[in-house]
Amino acid sequence: MNAIAGTSHYPTSADPSGADAPSADPAAAAAHAGAAAGLPRSIPDYLQRLREALQGADPALIQDALYDAEEYLRSEMADNPGQSEAEIIAAVAGSYGAPDEVADIYRDTEVKVQTALRAPKPAPRKSALGRFFGVALEPRTYGALFYMLLSLATGTFYFTWVSTGVSLSLGLMVLIIGIPLLILFLGSVRVLSLVEGRLVEVMLGERMPRRPLYSDRSRPVLERIKEMFTDPRTWGTLLYMLLMMPLGTLYFSIAVTGLALSLSLIFLPFAQLFGLFDGLIRIDGVSFLGAWEPWAMPVFALVGVLLLFVMLHVARLIGYAHAQLAKHLLVQWAQRD
Repeated sequence: MNAIAGTSHYPTSADPSGADAPSADPAAAAAHAGAAAGLPRSIPDYLQRLREALQGADPALIQDALYDAEEYLRSEMADNPGQSEAEIIAAVAGSYGAPDEVADIYRDTEVKVQTALRAPKPAPRKSALGRFFGVALEPRTYGALFYMLLSLATGTFYFTWVSTGVSLSLGLMVLIIGIPLLILFLGSVRVLSLVEGRLVEVMLGERMPRRPLYSDRSRPVLERIKEMFTDPRTWGTLLYMLLMMPLGTLYFSIAVTGLALSLSLIFLPFAQLFGLFDGLIRIDGVSFLGAWEPWAMPVFALVGVLLLFVMLHVARLIGYAHAQLAKHLLVQWAQRD
């Protein structure tokens, strides 16, 4: 990033002795130079300007950029305890960058990373048949299908964790231990939201945060705890995890039923051909299909293939819809003006 170059202009002092000359204190000189260059004077101000510079970018990218910037600035403050926030910001402006510069770098890096990670798009298909069968060549199709099969386990775990945590915390609220237990529970929910975000990004292709939600660490602990309770992301995450139980059950049922039905229709004719199936389908003792005629075998196999591709399209649609739900409840509710 570009370092701040040039000399700073200081007002003429009435004291000709020059005791307050900037050269006597390099840190103060850097702070004066930063002020002259229009740099922020504090870490919260820096983060606010960075948020404004990233306005319109992906909410997950904004969350990552704010967290990284605060981590860097706080570490510099810890390494230089004798300097003010303004002096630290002015000193690192050349290495880390001003908010506008950092925002531009994050935007450029995001484009490069997404381009490198995104699977090459297949050649566009103009015909309806090409678009229908082309879904089998898209990697996101199988990611969405695997997410649907996995969602029953993750949804059950999330629902159990949230329902147990809420009931246990509220039940012990009459005791002193209930309050810290509730705080720890909400902190664990935020960690789980990052884990779920990684699953959504890897399998469904939706950009999700890779860093926790930043919190101004200069504020008192009680204010930060209060922010956890008033932050919309906390309640959005709880709602998402409660919804994952019925959604996960629905996704798993659709995936298993669709795959079982289509694959059965595809392979049943071959099973009958090799004597592994007698041609009868019985449910509760009632026969629905008798011995198949030879012409029925390719018909049923074709129906099975069509149902399989329909299932792949349904998986893509569910994957896209669920990714938008996750993005809204886990990320966008956390974006404050």
